[in-house]
Amino acid sequence: MTTPIQPIAFLPDDGYVAGACNIGPWEIRQRRLFAIASFVVAAVVFGLAVAMSTPIAFRLIVLFPMWGGFFSWLQARRRFCAGYAVSRKRNFGDSHAGLGTVDDEAAHRADMAAVARMTRDSFLLAVVPSVVLALLPI
Repeated sequence: MTTPIQPIAFLPDDGYVAGACNIGPWEIRQRRLFAIASFVVAAVVFGLAVAMSTPIAFRLIVLFPMWGGFFSWLQARRRFCAGYAVSRKRNFGDSHAGLGTVDDEAAHRADMAAVARMTRDSFLLAVVPSVVLALLPI
């Protein structure tokens, strides 16, 4: 008689994967909302800069809210919170009451490497539209 194939348990019960996933659906929604708010702020900042006829170099200030928006969007997309990674936390609950800790040093190093990648990626994503907006002849 053959025994059925058992799946290998790669994930802990809560879903945490070092360097890849440290938040659940509730936290993901929070990151999406913040990303949308940041993109709205970027649009308002750009609109004000254009309305006030600021120099092109000053229009690059839109980079900061744009970067924040892309950073939050990547956190939601990658199911990974940089702030939690830095503070050795994870949350898969429906509120902040579901916070857990990350005690393993190797897991924390993987989390910090993911934060570095996310910082780089969000900056690169934000630079292009920020420069394009700044150079628009309006």
